[in-house]
Amino acid sequence: MIKLENIHKVYNLGKHKKLEALKGIDLTINKGEIFGVIGLSGAGKSTLIRIINRLEDPTEGKVIIDGEDITNYKEAQLRKVRQSMGMIFQQFNLLSSMTVAQNVAFPLEIEGNLPKDKIKSRVKELLEMVGLEDKADIFPAQLSGGQKQRVGIARALATNPKILLCDEATSALDPKTTSSILKLLQELKRKLDLTIVIITHQLEVIKECCDRVAVIDGGLISEMGKTIELFANPQKDLTKRLVSAVVRKDLNDLLEYTHLEQNYVENSRAWIEVLFLGNKAQDPVIVEVAQLLNIKIGILAGQINHIQNEPLGVLVVEVEGSEEIVQKAISELSKRVYKVSLLGYEQKEVVNA
Repeated sequence: MIKLENIHKVYNLGKHKKLEALKGIDLTINKGEIFGVIGLSGAGKSTLIRIINRLEDPTEGKVIIDGEDITNYKEAQLRKVRQSMGMIFQQFNLLSSMTVAQNVAFPLEIEGNLPKDKIKSRVKELLEMVGLEDKADIFPAQLSGGQKQRVGIARALATNPKILLCDEATSALDPKTTSSILKLLQELKRKLDLTIVIITHQLEVIKECCDRVAVIDGGLISEMGKTIELFANPQKDLTKRLVSAVVRKDLNDLLEYTHLEQNYVENSRAWIEVLFLGNKAQDPVIVEVAQLLNIKIGILAGQINHIQNEPLGVLVVEVEGSEEIVQKAISELSKRVYKVSLLGYEQKEVVNA
């Protein structure tokens, strides 16, 4: 549905100064998927999404939408292409002097080829779709943040787009409202066969609704893949930091304040991280290995995340004994779970009599 080929974007800042926001982006987004783009502030996320609908012109490269190369389209041609793309924004961008219904009707009125009764019928349908049929005649100032974003979504869908672009669409919302908006987007994707692109710095958003994700860092895509795979096995340092903040948020304090050695010493215990995926998150793996090897395995901390409803469990366990025992435990755990990592050894204090 969307293909970007070798996209560069350079801003001229004057006095021979330039800013290279994008440095060669290659990206394919499939029809009917929710695709997330995540990165830190200034990484190039918003520039990327504005290039997709040509609100920004690429300095170099191609923008191909549904098989159509729109890179060199003039404004009249772009207006037609943009009718197939809706966009929602962080700050809602509603017109305060217009009612909810008038805001949703606005893009249809700009088209100029629909009679008033058709516009009214379409607005009613859209407001029902986003759960705001009773808010048609009130003004944006009277709405909550989540309701304003629902109006923004209804307006973005007014022209029956095939693509919905979301630029930090949940950043101004509280977690509960964010979750309700993401559920709405998933429902609309299924109902309307939409392709949705979500630009965000919130990994919780990616975790809840995206099929695939690209991590953008310094104008380049550093890592890309299925969301569950990126959470379970991140490769790049930035991705590891982002993922750890979500997947291990209840474990980070424990690990931060515990001194772990890299080498085995006598009178020590090993700390091991065990990663479960899917149904394995429910299996009694730790008990099985402890009984098999006749050792004690203590659970220090753990949590289960759900990546698009698929369980991803993380446990930190300790195994006390010789290095050989520790390696046997790691070997047996590795046969049963997605991933096992030796975090290190904690030396126990030895008190001489």
